[in-house]
Amino acid sequence: MTVPNILTVIRILLTPLLVWLLLDGRMSSALCVFFVAGVTDGLDGFIARTFNQKSRLGTYLDPLADKLLLDTTFILLAYLHIIPTWLTIIVVSRDAIIVLGVFLFFLNHIYFEVKPSLPSKLTTLSQILTALVALSSSLWNPHWFLLSFIFTVTAIFTIVSGLHYIYHGFRIWESERVED
Repeated sequence: MTVPNILTVIRILLTPLLVWLLLDGRMSSALCVFFVAGVTDGLDGFIARTFNQKSRLGTYLDPLADKLLLDTTFILLAYLHIIPTWLTIIVVSRDAIIVLGVFLFFLNHIYFEVKPSLPSKLTTLSQILTALVALSSSLWNPHWFLLSFIFTVTAIFTIVSGLHYIYHGFRIWESERVED
């Protein structure tokens, strides 16, 4: 197993710990765990590219780990009334649509390359920053305007990224159907 894949597995294993800390009201500890998980996300990609440790497993495992961590975090932060429910619905809906699309491709034996797009990378970054700001709100009281701005930017990136994946998915689907 490559180092990036080990880091991705660590991120997956940190998610239940994060859930427990959030539900237990230990926001500072949850912030630390989420920060470490976020660092592993950046580090695994950097190591994979820099040291040529990309793997087929990693191309599937990394986005799944991201979705598990971020969706779980957003759901719990909305449940705890720290972030707006509408933002969580946007985040989780986008990921559900992506997973459904991948599932339909597999069912129909449609091959595609898993490559995160620029909108997707910006979405992940904005979601991580949003979660960090929300989790750190127990340590400081961010101005409502800052929170509104962050929530809005994250929603926009998430929607644009979701639409980009839908468009790209339909293009792949149509190109496969033409070949049949």
